[in-house]
Amino acid sequence: MLAMANRANRVPIALIGFGAIGSSLWSRLRDDETAAVRWVLLPDDSKRSLPPGIRRVRDAQAMVAEQPRLVVECAGHAGLREHGPHLLQSGIPLIIASVGALADDSLRSALDAAAAEGRSRYITVAGAIGGLDALGAARLAGLQRVVYTGRKPPLAWLGTQAEQEFALDDVRKAQVIFRGSARDAALAYPKNANVTAAVALAGIGFDATQVELVADPHAEGNRHEITAEGAFGQLHFEISNRPLPDNPKTSWLAALSVEQAVRSMISAFGASV
Repeated sequence: MLAMANRANRVPIALIGFGAIGSSLWSRLRDDETAAVRWVLLPDDSKRSLPPGIRRVRDAQAMVAEQPRLVVECAGHAGLREHGPHLLQSGIPLIIASVGALADDSLRSALDAAAAEGRSRYITVAGAIGGLDALGAARLAGLQRVVYTGRKPPLAWLGTQAEQEFALDDVRKAQVIFRGSARDAALAYPKNANVTAAVALAGIGFDATQVELVADPHAEGNRHEITAEGAFGQLHFEISNRPLPDNPKTSWLAALSVEQAVRSMISAFGASV
C-alpha cells in the first residue's frame, strides 16, 4: 500500500520528443517512485506511438494546460526553438538535452528572457562528456586554449553533413570529417555534436573552442576528449562510452546524463518544499 501511495505522488514530468533519449528516460522512470513521464509533445505529422499511460500533446500551450512540474527537451534544435521559450515564460522549468542549439545566440537570449519573465529556469546537461566542472573552475583563472575531439565509428555519422562529403562505408582509417569552432560544429552536426556546446559553455565559448570530429573505423565506442591550457596549468580528459542500443548517434552516457539532471531537479523540488 505504501509503495502504491508513493507512486501515486510521483512528480509529473513531460517530454518534448520521444526519440532515443526520451524513450530511454521513460523506461528508466517507469517503475520509479519519485517521477513519472505523463505527457509527450509531438508534432501533428509524427507517427511515433507512445506507451500506455502517456498522453500526447501537440504544442507548448497544450502542455502548459496539463501543468507538468518539469519538462525535458529531447527533440532536437527545432523543438527547443519552437517550444522552449513559451514553457519557460509560463513558469515551467526546462531541462535541455539539445545543448548545441544554444550556439544560436538569438535563441539563447530568448530562453534567458523567457525564464526571467516566467521566474523559471533552464539547465543544460553535460551529455556524453565529463570533466566540465574542472574546465569551469579553470576558466576562473583564465583559459588560453580548449580543444574538443569527438571520435565515433563511421556509420555513426550517417544522416549528417559528413555523409555528403565522405564515403562513410569505405572509411578504412581515421578520417577527420570536421575541423572548426564549437559554434560551427554544434550547428552543422546537431544530432551528434551537442557535447561540443556543453564544452563551450563550460569553458571559453562557442567561437574560441576548437573542435575536431573524426570518423574512425577502429573506434569501439564513442570517444570524447577535452584538452585545455591556461593559467591553472593543463587539463586532459578522455572518456569512451557505448552508444545507445537503439541509436548509434547517441552516447549511452548522454541519456543517463538527462536522467541524472531530472533526478537532481526533483531532489531540489523536495528541498524547496
